[in-house]
Amino acid sequence: MSEATSSKIPVTVLTGYLGAGKTTLLNRILSENHGKKYAVIVNEFGEIGIDNDLIIGADEEVFEMNNGCICCTVRGDLVRIMDGLMKRKGKFDAIIVETTGLADPAPVAQTFFVDEDVQKNARLDAVVTVADAKWLSDRLKDAPEAKNQIAFADVIVLNKTDLVSKGELAEVEARIRGINPYAKLHRTERCSVALADVLDRGAFDLDRILDIEPDFLEADDHDHDHDHHHHGHDHHHHDHGHGLKHYHDEDMQSLSLKTDKPLDPNVFMPWLQNLVQVEGGKILRSKGILAFHDDDDRYVFQGVHMMLEGNHQRKWKEGEPRESRLVFIGRELPEEAIRKGFESCIVS
Repeated sequence: MSEATSSKIPVTVLTGYLGAGKTTLLNRILSENHGKKYAVIVNEFGEIGIDNDLIIGADEEVFEMNNGCICCTVRGDLVRIMDGLMKRKGKFDAIIVETTGLADPAPVAQTFFVDEDVQKNARLDAVVTVADAKWLSDRLKDAPEAKNQIAFADVIVLNKTDLVSKGELAEVEARIRGINPYAKLHRTERCSVALADVLDRGAFDLDRILDIEPDFLEADDHDHDHDHHHHGHDHHHHDHGHGLKHYHDEDMQSLSLKTDKPLDPNVFMPWLQNLVQVEGGKILRSKGILAFHDDDDRYVFQGVHMMLEGNHQRKWKEGEPRESRLVFIGRELPEEAIRKGFESCIVS
């Protein structure tokens, strides 16, 4: 990690449809004794119902909690609030921005690419989406925002899993994977997920996202917990009624590219810039780890629509395979063109 990146405050964008459990998660952050100083930016305090016993001081739109967290509302401009937080005494361990349940997380995430002051001090760490296991499938049918929230996520907290059967859970997970195969998925009841699983994920220190060849895309062994009883059969065709392998989403796609040959930065950078300029409306998220020709450092980038940010992250480790990997998630992606363009960036 370059000094520059590590000194920036990680920002988590928390999204999720109404009633999925974001509030439960926020209340845990604001009340648990985690010894960290988080700043939580919410839409309305009323929605959160902050426990008065936990508040030690409140001035206008900022509440201070007795576990060291600070809470303030997004009234007006997120950039202004971020600037205000940066000036407060004592830096924060992390900042959490809650988006409204009906919103597309893109504009909030983009704030961390656009404003120079914000970018100097903060980095988008991860988009965390809380999804309701019981109602998500219905929401995906009738609410395009719900689908965007899943497509956008680096981490998905699939909540209320106690309210659905095993089969329903498998089905809802398959729907999620059809939209976004790359997010880290946690199944929870009452949002009881370890805070370390949602905060400061370093989701773009792609050591984590590039767990990127996700296990459920593997050809076998997915069903090992269900299938002890027929070891004898070759069951690679995966037709156990979980439907897990067969879901894809009609209008969301994901595309993963990789090569173990070095890329030419002078070709790759302009290609990527041009791609997001032209197709950015269709590309919701992009991210990658790149191995450039004659460069001992890994280059890491992430993007939201047309906006990209990237930097040299660290040296390639001894014996680490120098692979470049990219992921795009979006609608109607020009897949063939992207593959060809990527191949043209390989040093021949």
